Amino acid sequence: MDWKAVDERLIRRGEILLSLGFLESYECELMALNRGRVGRPFKLTDRYVEFLTVVRYLFSMPYRRLEGFTRALNRLIRRLPSADYLWIRRRILTLNLSPYDSLRFSSGPIAIAVDSSGVSVHKSGGWVTRVYGGKKRYVKVHFAVDVETKEILAMKATTDDVHDSEAVMDGAYDNAEAYNLLRRMGVKPIIKPRRNARADRGPPERRLAVRLIRRLGDGGWAGMMGYGRRWAAETAFSTFKRQYGEHCMAKNMESIERELAAKAYIYNMLINL
Repeated sequence: MDWKAVDERLIRRGEILLSLGFLESYECELMALNRGRVGRPFKLTDRYVEFLTVVRYLFSMPYRRLEGFTRALNRLIRRLPSADYLWIRRRILTLNLSPYDSLRFSSGPIAIAVDSSGVSVHKSGGWVTRVYGGKKRYVKVHFAVDVETKEILAMKATTDDVHDSEAVMDGAYDNAEAYNLLRRMGVKPIIKPRRNARADRGPPERRLAVRLIRRLGDGGWAGMMGYGRRWAAETAFSTFKRQYGEHCMAKNMESIERELAAKAYIYNMLINL
């Protein structure tokens, strides 16, 4: 492994946190944003809001503290206006950052691993109480990860009462609906059957997997099919949680989904430096 290149990528991740490239076209972007707008004009460009979004989620910064951050930037760079925290919140929640926007281009076939993990919503007390009567709950995040690049190719957020197989996103995925969906999408499934699975029923891919496991054993089947590559999804979750913690800052499901999508966007952007 080229450790010098690894070190350089990690160093560049720090540089991007203070990348002020959006200043080069700030006035032009602001003019285009407000052209034809009725009502209060925008003071912050989308690229500046994206910069503030990165700061908020990487440092778990509340909106009021983020307002103070814009004041400090304004003192250092007079072109950048400070903004009220409510206005910052509104702009961040309407930014619609998508993980797909920061993916590396690929033209060949891709091997994907899927998994899910829980994220705490302890800051969402009001929403949890209204929906679940005060019972402690969490949000389940489902990732589809490129096993080579570790990029998050797709994601979905659900409440914790949604089973992994319903998201199709582990024997949890061992059901006919998942096999049929993947076949329609042209995806070759590698799903470990349950221990009591039978070789005379179910989708053909599942029957074949049962026969191979009986002949080769779990380890032989896993080695032959490359099942061990599913660890890539676990690695992505581990990196994601080390980066952002194991909680959401938002207070309702719609905002939680937007927050997680923005975090996945930043995650992909950083690993592709």
